[in-house]
Amino acid sequence: MAATLRLRAGQRLQPEFFCGHHPALMTVKTALLLLLTACAGVTRSPQPAPAPAPCTFTNPLGRGQDPWIVRHDGSYYFVESDAVGITVYKSATLTDPKENGMVVWRPPKKGWNHSNVWAPELHFIDGKWFIYYAAGASGPPYVHQHAGVLEAPTADPQRGPYIDRGILYTGDSIATGRANRWAIDLTVHTLGDRLFAVWSGWIDSAATDRTPQHLFIARMSSPWTIATNRVKLSSPTESWEQRSDADGLALQEGPEFLEHDGNLFIIYSTGESWLPAYKLGALRMKAPLTDPMNPDSIVKTGPVFAGTPTVFGVGHASFTTSPDGAEDWIMYHAKVSATPGWRRDIRAQRFTWNADGTPAFGTPVDVGVRLRVPAGTAGCNQ
Repeated sequence: MAATLRLRAGQRLQPEFFCGHHPALMTVKTALLLLLTACAGVTRSPQPAPAPAPCTFTNPLGRGQDPWIVRHDGSYYFVESDAVGITVYKSATLTDPKENGMVVWRPPKKGWNHSNVWAPELHFIDGKWFIYYAAGASGPPYVHQHAGVLEAPTADPQRGPYIDRGILYTGDSIATGRANRWAIDLTVHTLGDRLFAVWSGWIDSAATDRTPQHLFIARMSSPWTIATNRVKLSSPTESWEQRSDADGLALQEGPEFLEHDGNLFIIYSTGESWLPAYKLGALRMKAPLTDPMNPDSIVKTGPVFAGTPTVFGVGHASFTTSPDGAEDWIMYHAKVSATPGWRRDIRAQRFTWNADGTPAFGTPVDVGVRLRVPAGTAGCNQ
């Protein structure tokens, strides 16, 4: 039975009424006639997506892992490794770090550091630039990893090739240099007039990379020379540092120094980097700091930054400030899914400080959430 189209007195038909909305309300003949005449004049243009709010950004910033960023003379320098070698980027914007990349070092065709170049860090020490990184023979198992250092040939961190200053000694016999131990994620920091290195390592050599990782510290006599035997600073002993599943591993890695208002912290990663439980812990140096190589001089807290039901495996962070120096920012990586593996992306967000002087990193924001760009970003008055 055909339906009959009825109009109230004074009601006018709009063309869109016949263009896919209510054809069942009219006879087939009427519908065809009206569709041919009315719809011919209707133009349906796709509605443009709303423009992004000005001076905002969203995570992630790009694919990658183990992000290291440093601000120097008004620019941000970001460093990463890939199959080609080590690249240093230069950007005016913290939230767009991978601009103007220059390859500054390529691994040799043979030698201890010819493969698996991991987690480079760029440091400015006594007027010169140095890159610290891990490398070693291919695995699995990855049981040959050690720490190395490169020196820039000029005052420009993007000018290469960097000079290979060799492997760093991370063992227990500095006098002989024998029995160098497995080490990754080495970072450095100057305290007073002394330079220290902290890294993730094994107590003894092992035939499997399923070996617990601890944090070690040693004093340096130059940016490329460790001068003392290592000291075990911390071990993964807390409940939140234990393995998160049967295939997991208790570890501490990715240590980074963070200083604020006379307080000194080592922020590190714990849990398994390939699982969602990866997170950050903190070692706080007791004040006044007299001996950073004394394990009794630190207090451990955590987790200080952990994932959510929608953000997985946050860790291996670095820290910087906004262009105007008024804000503190954390850059870190997260897994792209909860599935075990190392597919990760790079993210950034602002953090603040608690009344007791500890960092307040908050909660990692979801992908796509709009955040204000760092204060002082060019073109953005905040």
